[in-house]
Amino acid sequence: MLNILAISGSLRAASTNSALVAALARNAPSGCSVTVYDGLGHVPIFNPDDEGERTPHEAAALIDAVTRSDGIVVSCPEYAHGVPGGLKNALDWLVSRDAAIAKPAMLAHASPRSLFARAALAEIMRTMSFALCEGELEIALLGKKPPEVEMILGEEANQQAMREALQGFVSFIRANATSSS
Repeated sequence: MLNILAISGSLRAASTNSALVAALARNAPSGCSVTVYDGLGHVPIFNPDDEGERTPHEAAALIDAVTRSDGIVVSCPEYAHGVPGGLKNALDWLVSRDAAIAKPAMLAHASPRSLFARAALAEIMRTMSFALCEGELEIALLGKKPPEVEMILGEEANQQAMREALQGFVSFIRANATSSS
């Protein structure tokens, strides 16, 4: 059983990115489980002086969750043509750790317009040595209210798209595990 960690880069209560990662968890194909990480808003601002024995509990919990996972999925909004500060901050806590090195990662998108954030996030994650899966998932949820979001995510075609994206990611994870052994 593969364990995938899904992270939303949004802290909004009605976030379409958070709704998307929750739907991914509900639509995980057999052979994998998807756990949604919900501690992003509690991770303190990264300070290299607080690494090692001084690593705050919330940051250590994130590092452990990423380390224990077989792969991560990140769904991220775009703010001012970039990656939201909370997500970038969380990733910064992983920079000097082994958690990101060769860790399979996939991007998922709730907006077709987040092109700058997509490029920036991919660059950040490649720089951190994540093994970034070329397959991405996009389900357009931008501007939708929560009931509309749930309706769209409940459509059979979108559920199938989520299962197929995750199945492709599972194959990517297994191929990376084989090539690194």
